[in-house]
Amino acid sequence: MCGCYEGKPATSATIEANGKVYMTLPFSDRQDFEDAQRGRLGDPSPPLIRNSEGRVVWDMPSYLAFEQDAMAPDSINPSLYRQAKLNDICGLFQVTDGIYQVRGYDLSNMTIVESDNGIIIIDPLISCECAEAALELYQEYRVQQGWERQTVMGVIYTHSHIDHFGGVEGVISAAEATARGTPILAPDGFLEEAVSENVYAGPAMGRRAQYMYGAPLPKGPRLQVDAGLGKTQSTGRISLLPPTLNICAQDDGQPTVHVVDGLEIHFQLTPNTEAPAEMNFYFPRYHALCMAENATHNLHNLLTLRGAKVRDALSWSKYLDQAIELFGREAQVLFAQHHWPRWRDTPERLVDYLAKQRDLYRYLNDQTLRMINKGYTGIQIAEQFQLPESLTSEWYCRGYYGSVSHDVKAVYQRYIGWFDGNPADLWELPPEQSAPLYVSYMGGADEVLRRAQEAFDSGEYRWVAQVTKHVVYAEPENSAAKELQADALEQLGYQAETSTWRNFFLMGAYELRSGIQSSVSANAGLSLVQAMTLEQLFDGWGVRLDGPLAGKGGRIALNWIVAERDASTSRARLLVENGAISYVLNKLELTADATLLLAREVLEQLWVGQLSPMAAVEQGLVQIAGSEGQYAAFFALVNGPASQPNPQFPIVTPLPPITW
Repeated sequence: MCGCYEGKPATSATIEANGKVYMTLPFSDRQDFEDAQRGRLGDPSPPLIRNSEGRVVWDMPSYLAFEQDAMAPDSINPSLYRQAKLNDICGLFQVTDGIYQVRGYDLSNMTIVESDNGIIIIDPLISCECAEAALELYQEYRVQQGWERQTVMGVIYTHSHIDHFGGVEGVISAAEATARGTPILAPDGFLEEAVSENVYAGPAMGRRAQYMYGAPLPKGPRLQVDAGLGKTQSTGRISLLPPTLNICAQDDGQPTVHVVDGLEIHFQLTPNTEAPAEMNFYFPRYHALCMAENATHNLHNLLTLRGAKVRDALSWSKYLDQAIELFGREAQVLFAQHHWPRWRDTPERLVDYLAKQRDLYRYLNDQTLRMINKGYTGIQIAEQFQLPESLTSEWYCRGYYGSVSHDVKAVYQRYIGWFDGNPADLWELPPEQSAPLYVSYMGGADEVLRRAQEAFDSGEYRWVAQVTKHVVYAEPENSAAKELQADALEQLGYQAETSTWRNFFLMGAYELRSGIQSSVSANAGLSLVQAMTLEQLFDGWGVRLDGPLAGKGGRIALNWIVAERDASTSRARLLVENGAISYVLNKLELTADATLLLAREVLEQLWVGQLSPMAAVEQGLVQIAGSEGQYAAFFALVNGPASQPNPQFPIVTPLPPITW
């Protein structure tokens, strides 16, 4: 993306709207700034982290260059600007004796807990480069204090989102973890959910994440300033070491206790809260409670704008209540894997914090359902929904990452689904077909744009963005329509308190003006595939299968005999029939078209496309008994042009028709 792109100034309507924010919130309250600075060790330079090729994968200095003023620029909502300045506070922090955090080295925090013979790493960030730099910051501090560098004795993934595991090989390599028998702990279901988001739906989520986090945007007061939970996503190498210990819940509701390198840890499983697989945990030795991402300093998402499974606000609320009962009155400090900790400076400070977050999600769930049962639809409820002042007055309940509007719609979707019940909405035309009709009914593109410009001049930016979308979809080359829609989206972004809304609006404005630019995202490479089970690899092929072409062809039956890294052998029969993949593990078919013998490493290279199917045969890496043609036909169906995702698909302009 061109670094000279700056965006347009805030309009008078935006300046007025942002100015009113100062009158509605307690900006004189500086407690969060004191907490965010508490325990800071030294004052290191803000991190600028590069990969082995010299490409920048994390750039904190670019934010500090413009986020120094006390007052927000006209183009940033003052409440969001406050959160951005809090997220600028970076470095190594001592949470309590024996527990440290590195903050501001990626979207998430990395927590380091000292155990009997070394350290336990909690959530090693998104990228290996960032995790390595974060760990080195801690190790350098130890050396400066005259202590020894520490060995990683265990890794804990709090949940299944990539910013909490992707950098693991930056703190310990796969070879080291295997040689030492280093335990890697994760909540039950972790691997399944990690693969679901990052492989099955990974390309689509990755593209939408560019909009949600705004990582491709330049940093600046009219551009990307924050992501609510942290600054943005890093863009380095992603890795995954599969868990060696899946933490399961106790039937009696009590914590599950494990000891890692002499350190006792009490785990509370919290499935279907902030992630489908997630857990909180407590360290009795340190009287410290880790709330994963279930209680951070903002209202969270019940459905992320990048896309995900809808979260259960009711369960979320109940697990927060359970955390209070299990740990809340004993803990002396509460920390999470985003933002800054809270300490027990008053007897009820930690409990009050958890209780208000508990009530926040419960109120969203229950009051949305109350309105659903009166007949209102998601968009109608969201437009009128109001939280109690006792919640909105707390900074940590503000919508910097999630918003009341899209969380209400998520509750609606969870219980009712996408259909609002009106038969007129049951079989709507897609925008590519309806847009020309709208524009024609409204008197043509020129008339729509004339009236939309009048609405823009009156500050009606939501309507302008909505109505000009029809012109853009009806006439994709209409530069005036794209420019006016971009102008409206830009002003909506400037006014947004929710960082993800701002990033979506500003990314849309940029791509309407400049088109889709190639951008760098975090790269998983082979590592994620290496952690997948054989079943998950086959399911991933099912997602990539060219179903229409496969449906026109005949049956393909392949036996797979895979030599695993641990010297065991996996067997499976895979079938392509009726345009779909099915398989049976631990069973071969006597009448299969071909039986394939290969090593797990070869299967992984075939899966990611680093090795061509025919080259694998020619090099003796795949041995075939039976039809080589059916083997080739299968890979044509899962590796052909129609199988490849489009990592830069259009979002604010029309897509081409689907070919079936």
